[in-house]
Amino acid sequence: MILPIYAYGQAVLKKKAEEISPDYPELNKLLEDMWETMYQADGVGLAAPQIGKSIRLFLVDTMQIMEEGKEAEGIKQVFINAQKVEESGEPWNYEEGCLSIPHIRGEVERPKNLSIRFLDENFQEQIKTFEGINARVIQHEYDHIEGVLFVEHLKPIKKRMIQRKLDDIKKGKVSVDYKIKFPLDR
Repeated sequence: MILPIYAYGQAVLKKKAEEISPDYPELNKLLEDMWETMYQADGVGLAAPQIGKSIRLFLVDTMQIMEEGKEAEGIKQVFINAQKVEESGEPWNYEEGCLSIPHIRGEVERPKNLSIRFLDENFQEQIKTFEGINARVIQHEYDHIEGVLFVEHLKPIKKRMIQRKLDDIKKGKVSVDYKIKFPLDR
């Protein structure tokens, strides 16, 4: 089932999310719905707070954005109760966007490498290191479970330039081709 994505201004997007246990109700159905929602909205990652659930859960699929023949360099992974272990490497800029903040993009600087501890969908502990675009997408989604949005990483002048657009999103004055829930929606 395709779920509505919570738009900028929703309180759940600013909360630090809670860990979950293997007995979390209907987790498999939630994961299935999150994958379907992400793909329908043309996303490469989706965090539970973006669908209104303040839990430490996100998923990533970068295989779909890799160059033809290099899809295997991407990842398709569920991250539960993730904790960063270490970020390293030369910081680099990349233009990010977010399904919760439609039609706004901006240069965000992040370290090139990320080591992260997490549970997979079977609640098996993993500790993995990612680099480049894979690390970046994970860092972006990890920020969501920490209550941080990519626009908070933008330079002050860029933040001022997009403020009116952010206010419009809060008011529901933006058009998207996926289900979205604005702060003023009942």
